[in-house]
Amino acid sequence: MTLPRFVCVVTLCLAGFAGMATAQDYAEQQRKAAALLDALDAGHYEAARADFDAVVGEALPADRLRQVWESLPQQLGPTLQRGAAHPERINGLSAVVTPLHYRLASLDALVTFDGDDRINGFRLVPGQPTQPPPAATPENAPFSEREVSIGPDISGIPGTLTLPRGAGPFPAVLLLAGSGPNDRDETIGPNKPLRDIAYGLATHNIAVLRYDKRSHARPQDFATGDYTVEDEVIRDALAAAKWLRQSKGIDRRRVFVLGHSLGAMLAPRIAAQDKRIAGLILLAPPARPLEDAIVDQMTYLAGIDGTFASDERAAIDAVREQSERVRALQEGDAPAADTLPLNIPAAYWLDLRGYDPVAAALKLTVPMLVLHGARDYQVTAAEFARWQQAQWLPGSDASPRVTVKQYPRLNHLFMAGDGPSIPTEYAQPGNVDPAVIADIGNWINAQ
Repeated sequence: MTLPRFVCVVTLCLAGFAGMATAQDYAEQQRKAAALLDALDAGHYEAARADFDAVVGEALPADRLRQVWESLPQQLGPTLQRGAAHPERINGLSAVVTPLHYRLASLDALVTFDGDDRINGFRLVPGQPTQPPPAATPENAPFSEREVSIGPDISGIPGTLTLPRGAGPFPAVLLLAGSGPNDRDETIGPNKPLRDIAYGLATHNIAVLRYDKRSHARPQDFATGDYTVEDEVIRDALAAAKWLRQSKGIDRRRVFVLGHSLGAMLAPRIAAQDKRIAGLILLAPPARPLEDAIVDQMTYLAGIDGTFASDERAAIDAVREQSERVRALQEGDAPAADTLPLNIPAAYWLDLRGYDPVAAALKLTVPMLVLHGARDYQVTAAEFARWQQAQWLPGSDASPRVTVKQYPRLNHLFMAGDGPSIPTEYAQPGNVDPAVIADIGNWINAQ
């Protein structure tokens, strides 16, 4: 599964426009941004809020800052150093951007200010030294794109429909991102794997719908902190598949679902609820409980350098304890989310209780394409082996309707590299391997 690659603290879109900061303004803003980060490093979470405006102050109480800040070394390894801050303009607002370097990855701390030099936005994003090379663009490729909304009312989810040029009707694919509040491109640092796939499949005369996950587009829908997989993923996926079938130029009998990581894990559950789905493409599908995978991932990352520091062992033990709490959950339990892995609420974990994606897939009759990168440390070779070895038909090792394939040099994002995969690899610009897109396109067109 695609665990939260980096922690997004808060993003605030303001209607007001703050004028360009003078040199004196910037010096004061830089001082306030540094004071915020210094207070966080010192564990003074209430003091860190001193310069927040009312909106950010309400959105980021001290306990929330503590949860986020103390989780970073668990995800990214020990803190190394803080880079030199620099000014930027973000959505018309003055901002101070400060690089934060951890052992396994780097983040940029973005602190934005209003016209009174109050902090009106604070978020952490992957460091982005370069922009990704485009896999293709609508201007130079044989397809077009248009913005769409999935849903009939103001709670609709924004997305993009990529259409081959021509009359159609075309086979179509619905893309499902991995875990976390992903946008429609599944943006990870400078990389956009779902955009790559959409552009690539469109050149194979396949229409593609991708959309922002509800947790990205409408985080207010999860304000109560009590939500499930059904709330975050399943309901919108079913609505999107229905929307796609009803769209002009689409062959409604040939609408497929392509899921990546958690999206792949849940695709069999979605297909079980929508009998009109024509087939599944599963990219890096997990085959075990997420709470088990989280512990193994952290252990892998901590041991990359061949040693385990005391703080790394403590972080692993803390995550293992959180995972044990997940296994001990009973219906009706509602422990605080920060006592469970990744700050995900109990209702979400209980919704996944007992769900086996391989067993769910075995009950389906639709064709499936299961793909895996051999360098993937998030969904391991052992998990892929479960998909390979599944008895797809009684008395046989596989079924003609199920195709499995592994790519030796690819990582969890299906991008090529050499040696063991580590999170910093995700910060290097790349594209989904063309062979993967060709295999998916050829498979769909053969169905």
